[in-house]
Amino acid sequence: MGMARSTYFDRPQRAADDTAIVEAMFAISDAFEFYGYRRVGADLRQQGLVVNHTKIRRLMREHGLQPRIRRRFVATADSDHDDPIFPEPGQRPCSGRTEPALGQ
Repeated sequence: MGMARSTYFDRPQRAADDTAIVEAMFAISDAFEFYGYRRVGADLRQQGLVVNHTKIRRLMREHGLQPRIRRRFVATADSDHDDPIFPEPGQRPCSGRTEPALGQ
């Protein structure tokens, strides 16, 4: 073939320029502030930029692109009902007795 085997299998030297990736990540983070590294990576793949997830996490951490945490409201009690509302156990009205109860 006329060339050394190491030349054939040698990887081409590419410049490690992350500015295009970081600019795309800034655009995604500005549009969707709740996106983490997984969604950012999926969006980058949609744009044609195939980037490793660890590199996405590193670049997001280095450039301060941490997502805002979305807190969801969880209703723990249904207060909108017509049933009687019972007082708290420590808030029972005093009966006015001065002598101790039986058995004490």
